[in-house]
Amino acid sequence: MLFTSCRSTRLLNDDQALVTKVKLNGINKEFKEGASEYIQREIRPNSKINLFIYNFANSKNGKYRTDKIRNVGESPSILDSSLVEISRSQIQRFLASKGYFNAAVTSHIFIKRKKAHIHFDVQQGGVFKIRYIEREIADPQVDSLYRQHITHFQTLHPGMRFDTDSLVKERESIYSLMKRNGYYDYVRQYVRFEVDTNMNSSQADLRLFIDNPEGKRGHTVFKIDSSFVVIKNSNGELGDSEPAKAKLPNGLEVADYTHRFRPKPLARYIYPKKGDIFDIEKENLTYDRLYELNSFRGIRATYEKKDSTNLIVNYELTPMKRMSNRVEGEYVFTSGRSGFNIGNTYTNRNLFGGSEQLEIKARYGILFDSQLGGPLWSRIWNRDLQFGANLSIPRLIVPFPIPLMGKNGMPHTVFSTNWQIFDQLNTYSNRYVINSVSYNWYDTKYKLHSVTPISLEYRLGRLDNTFKDSLQNAGYELYVKSNDRAYFGIGSQYTYTFNTLRLNTYDNFLYFRGLLDLSGNTLNLLSKLISFRKNDIGQNTIFNVPYLQYIKSEVDFRVYRYLGGERQFVARINAGIGVPFGNNQEFLIFEKQFFGGGMNDQRAWQARTLGPGNYNRAVLTTELRNRLRNLDQLGEIKIVSNFEYRFKLLNNFFGAKLKGATFTDIGNIWRLKESVENPGGEFKFNKFLGQMAIGAGAGLRFDLQYFVFRFDAGIKVKDPQFEGADQWVIRDLFNSREFKRNYQLTNGPDPYNFIQYNFGIGMPF
Repeated sequence: MLFTSCRSTRLLNDDQALVTKVKLNGINKEFKEGASEYIQREIRPNSKINLFIYNFANSKNGKYRTDKIRNVGESPSILDSSLVEISRSQIQRFLASKGYFNAAVTSHIFIKRKKAHIHFDVQQGGVFKIRYIEREIADPQVDSLYRQHITHFQTLHPGMRFDTDSLVKERESIYSLMKRNGYYDYVRQYVRFEVDTNMNSSQADLRLFIDNPEGKRGHTVFKIDSSFVVIKNSNGELGDSEPAKAKLPNGLEVADYTHRFRPKPLARYIYPKKGDIFDIEKENLTYDRLYELNSFRGIRATYEKKDSTNLIVNYELTPMKRMSNRVEGEYVFTSGRSGFNIGNTYTNRNLFGGSEQLEIKARYGILFDSQLGGPLWSRIWNRDLQFGANLSIPRLIVPFPIPLMGKNGMPHTVFSTNWQIFDQLNTYSNRYVINSVSYNWYDTKYKLHSVTPISLEYRLGRLDNTFKDSLQNAGYELYVKSNDRAYFGIGSQYTYTFNTLRLNTYDNFLYFRGLLDLSGNTLNLLSKLISFRKNDIGQNTIFNVPYLQYIKSEVDFRVYRYLGGERQFVARINAGIGVPFGNNQEFLIFEKQFFGGGMNDQRAWQARTLGPGNYNRAVLTTELRNRLRNLDQLGEIKIVSNFEYRFKLLNNFFGAKLKGATFTDIGNIWRLKESVENPGGEFKFNKFLGQMAIGAGAGLRFDLQYFVFRFDAGIKVKDPQFEGADQWVIRDLFNSREFKRNYQLTNGPDPYNFIQYNFGIGMPF
């Protein structure tokens, strides 16, 4: 910072000074941040980092460039007395708008060694309060409407501090009220205020006027006469062919030049109906729902007057391309193994003419192990092939009548199928199929319900025979039972999510997501009526395959706090438990267990390398450590908390807004009960706090508006796989060579990384 400051002043001309400090004195804390916004940006102190970047790119021979200036960083804030005077005047006006009509602001400039300090000294004076409010509304109908709704939105009342923001808010509330109640021609300028101040008593008398249109005795209420929908082609043109036309109830006519859309599904989400009074909320609701159909890239509604009281609504819809195909690829590097994933996604956005979206995904991945010898194809560690298809229909398809949903958000029925074929060298293979039907709908615009009444899954897992024998000889029978088996499951899930809509805002709010997952209860009831065949360990089977029976619950609770500017603090707790019972009460299946670590969890640990509890893989043989990767560090209980402070670094960093974050992650996973496979991994109330892992770190977020590219670096602070004071591994960070050498002797070939780097798309939570 010192170097940056010295270098900046050295580059200036002799008659220039760099603004390094601006102070506001004598102003209430309540108004200080607002008043600071009126200080001209050109004389605000620079960010040291941004200024350094600018100087590095735009200096030559000890001076600033005058040509070929690179648009990076932040140009120096050079003192300009005219901008100081503009800022002083604007601050004084701001205080007057807040009720301090007698406020006086003076400015002082101090210059030393080409560095300028600017002080704005404020004498606020007494605050003016509203003594009484008089309302004069020329139209009796408008007057009646206003007084009927005044308690719902009134922001002005006697005794309050005069504030022009309150006047603006009152005007906007009146505008919204009128636009919701048929007054199509109403404009904001019909509302005006007169303020009469008594300088001696510091009181203000306020008069609110709502005028009539010029030359008229009142405002006109308009009704919807008819609506016309024109669907253009994806290029925004009408084309040469004749449109497919349809007349629907409620005065709606559709002309489809694409011949691809059925009129009735569109009509569900066009809310202004024939005979309704004009309502801007219905117009906005129509925009929202039509965009949520994910079929149109352009939607435009215009009105024309049929006569003095009736409106015709014209909608122009421009569809997106009906079909698209996206190919994705990524390079993977993890614990000495590297490989690639390649995927393809095909999308049809209007499969049956009702904006049904079909999405078909295929993904293939290979991971190579550099420690294996021979040619490249002989070093393949695992292969993973996945295939999935989702059909999303923008309504709830149920066998009984339900009211039309959509005013708070687009409902969906989703049919889904996913298949996986996975093989890991000399370890195990997995064949997994899951099919489900889900219903998603909004109770309010902030409350989302998701119900999966039926989810059918089948898994066939087989361990390599040699590996299986080694596990049994070592006494790890649980891993054999949980992975070398087939199962069949029929379950249901329910998810409740609150405040997803606010996640991309800087409001103060709470977020909650809760999941309940049940399986096997229906089949268990049938087993009371039907005699199911049992296998050799006494489990009921269907088609010679045992069925699952378990309950799993998980919650994600967050607190978001806005700290001004683009700064935000987030605190999160993510906890869950899964309990097997009944037909498979000995263990919870592999796919339903929790794991620790990863880019959205404990970021100082690689995914599936934390816990459970105090479990340390040193108890395994070298061969088992090598083969049991991602199989032995799972649990039925999870408790994780995250604390993250987010802030802005640069407005423009190669086309993206650069943001930063610092974070602390605390938590672990546990087994429900003691097991020989995971010594120290069971959950106990008197021990679990001491088994919490702690990681801390910092990250960068490259905000490209449409998505966020994220890079995080997490440092292990406390690692529960060790005992006592040895858990505080942060003290060995700068003596890592000896620590890693000792760890290799007990835990090889597992590496120990004090710092874990994570790349991802989107925020961690």
